[in-house]
Amino acid sequence: MSSDALTGPAPASLRFHPLRDSATMLRRNLKRMLRYPSMTVTLVAMPVVFLLLFVYVFGGTLGAGLGAADGRAAYANYVAPAIILMTITATVQGTAISIAMDMTEGIIARFRTMHIARVSVLTGHVLGSVIQAMFSVTIVIGVALLVGFRPAAGLGGWLATAGFLVVVTFALVWLAVALGQVSQSVETASNLPMPLVLLPFLSSGFVPTESMPAGLRWFAEHQPFTPIIETLRGLLMGTPIGNDGWIALGWCAAIAAGGYLWSKRLFNRES
Repeated sequence: MSSDALTGPAPASLRFHPLRDSATMLRRNLKRMLRYPSMTVTLVAMPVVFLLLFVYVFGGTLGAGLGAADGRAAYANYVAPAIILMTITATVQGTAISIAMDMTEGIIARFRTMHIARVSVLTGHVLGSVIQAMFSVTIVIGVALLVGFRPAAGLGGWLATAGFLVVVTFALVWLAVALGQVSQSVETASNLPMPLVLLPFLSSGFVPTESMPAGLRWFAEHQPFTPIIETLRGLLMGTPIGNDGWIALGWCAAIAAGGYLWSKRLFNRES
């Protein structure tokens, strides 16, 4: 055999195609979502229940604390961004569960033996989860509009909101992918992302941070979800966001980079 045959390019059938393989993995995850719609319903149900609870049960009292004449309507506008963020965190919890299911059922090990781009296995999960999250957010925003949410954003504000939500989802999904891989079981994967679900309660999402005790207020003002919620609130309500936008994007970049590097290391370590 000549040296050219040994050093020449690999046959087309043996070359990796990251984009094509990622699209294939994305279709796999979308088909799973369609095959098991109960997962999506469960992920959407929790934010909707919290929305109804806080608007109709606590909205009158908490809204009066905002100094508005119509307390419940004012509180619906105030709490909606936090509920939207909770929709995303619920979705990424489902991502961690899906990753853990693949890991424990052995399908990931099978993918590693196939001639596909390694990055496509995780990328398919990430893209599928982003699509699922945007679908869930659309439903929750629709319910919020029915219960009194009245955003003031124009077309530009809605486009900026959509882009910002994709960025936030992308960052949190990569973190969830890592949490799913590090979990030893599906049950563990359902519990590890729980802080992401609880952190919005310890932020400015449900009450202004000024009303909190000093220690809790400091934590609320310096954790990542407060600037994310304030940015989302400003985009939807047409109010200034100040430095919150840059701080939120900085947090998203750090979470996305950390989640990606952690996920990649875990995936390669298991090879």
